[in-house]
Amino acid sequence: MNDAERAREILAGYRASIDNIDAALIHMLAERFRCTQAVGHLKATHGLPPADPTREAQQIERLRRLAREANLDPDFAEKFLNFVVKEVIRHHEQIAANGGA
Repeated sequence: MNDAERAREILAGYRASIDNIDAALIHMLAERFRCTQAVGHLKATHGLPPADPTREAQQIERLRRLAREANLDPDFAEKFLNFVVKEVIRHHEQIAANGGA
């Protein structure tokens, strides 16, 4: 096996791992959104606001710390969390607009 063939073999292994990680991320996000949907229904039923800035700030700090511990860019982790939280709040607003249904 020449160097290029060996490199392609190694690359295929990395890509298989990346594909598995991507699949796990999708499943984890789906589960997270199932939980946040339940939170949205609970908030709407009890007249609580869709957003919780205090909780969001705590989560950002927590995720930044976890990112640093994992040698991941904390700014990236914060951007990712902000994207997810924005979508969660949008869902909560929709649930509230539908009276919790």
